[in-house]
Amino acid sequence: MNDFPARQTAEAATDSVLVARADREASRRRTELDRAEALRLLGSVSLGRIVFTQDALPAIRPVNHLLHHDEVIIRTHEGAALAGLTGHAGDEGVVVAYEADAIDPATHCGWSVVVTGYCHLVTDPDDLAHYQALLHPWADHRMSYALRIRPDLVTGLRLSPGPRG
Repeated sequence: MNDFPARQTAEAATDSVLVARADREASRRRTELDRAEALRLLGSVSLGRIVFTQDALPAIRPVNHLLHHDEVIIRTHEGAALAGLTGHAGDEGVVVAYEADAIDPATHCGWSVVVTGYCHLVTDPDDLAHYQALLHPWADHRMSYALRIRPDLVTGLRLSPGPRG
């Protein structure tokens, strides 16, 4: 006797219950952040990822940063791709995105912020010295350049526990 259809139906029902339970347990409430809150959260962490275009392809680099007067400041070294791009960009700068987050790996709750804007090489010697005093590199490169991102677009979201059902 072949009980394959009955077994298949029972397995599908079990799978359906497991999927529904997993969806319920994994559900998170998503809340959009306003600009001020997104920038406040961005300033509360020191690590993020800068996204730019290199040779017509997207490039992403993890970097440490600071938020100063609502601008993202990063340091970089001579020969870095982004330092070269911004050095040749002129007044308009280079379009970049910058993302930082704090997501708890156990609860999957936290926040993520993305700023998009123009990146410029910091050329004022006083500003450069100020940023060098405040922002210390994590890598063993000599970081003699600073870059400033002026956010035109700021988006963010918070993930918090959803309703239990």
